Amino acid sequence: MLGALLRPSVSTPKGERRSLGWRSVTEEPTLALSGRFTDQGVFAEHLERSEAVRWLLLAVSGFVVGEVVSTVAVLLTANLTGNSAELSSIIRSSSPPEWYVISGLVGLWAGFLGAPLVAIRWGGPLRRHLGVSFRPLDLLGVVVGIGLQLVVGLLYAPFRSHLHHFDAPITKLTGSSHGGGYLAIIILTVFFAPAAEEIFFRGLLLRSLVGMFTTAKGAATRRWGLGIAVLLDGLLFGLSHGEMAQLPGLALVGIVLSLLFLRTGRLGTSMVTHMSFNAVAVASYASSSGLILWLH
Repeated sequence: MLGALLRPSVSTPKGERRSLGWRSVTEEPTLALSGRFTDQGVFAEHLERSEAVRWLLLAVSGFVVGEVVSTVAVLLTANLTGNSAELSSIIRSSSPPEWYVISGLVGLWAGFLGAPLVAIRWGGPLRRHLGVSFRPLDLLGVVVGIGLQLVVGLLYAPFRSHLHHFDAPITKLTGSSHGGGYLAIIILTVFFAPAAEEIFFRGLLLRSLVGMFTTAKGAATRRWGLGIAVLLDGLLFGLSHGEMAQLPGLALVGIVLSLLFLRTGRLGTSMVTHMSFNAVAVASYASSSGLILWLH
């Protein structure tokens, strides 16, 4: 399956148009004539190396800006709610209050969504598109997301007793929440977080990495470059969560999401998969019986 995914596909004859979610573009000549690594959807819009580098710099800038805006949002909210004096202890808390979680997430997403917006409007000679579109087939992502939770759970099962505070990420999000605040955090975690992260990590970052690593001549070399891009995107996705114990599992999830994006050329399937994965995690933590035992 991986070999088939990483194999260059032959594009349709020049002049034929294919839908890319938000628009259609004229196809490039065949791979043998153009020398470009083409694929489905937005990946038919090949990023030249210079543009790919700009997108990568925008991704780095977006992450930094998101962290800064998140910090500022937390500081402002702490002052407005009268919690500025306790902020240092709140930051270290394993179950911070709802206002801290919500303001931090919204601030982070400002960078995650701002950088892709800049990329598609001013990042190159053409106004690119991110592939944010959905089709009924994307509902298969629900099954994939649940399956990913099961796979990650099985991978961690032998080490679960040796890992302390393994459910710390979900506890930090929902541990002290209740009522309307709890519902807001659940909605943000299950729906908004996956959407923002897929646009950033797949729509922007993965496409920049693919553009940088698939410019070499030779189909085999391009396949290796595409494989490196997928692995690197998954690793960076895992590292961005700042939880070393969960890094292998999160990196695996990131790799699968990248492969889904490459296969479809749209973000619909990867978004639904990501949402399903997060939904199972939240439901498992909230359930006394536990849907996925490794989260308890």
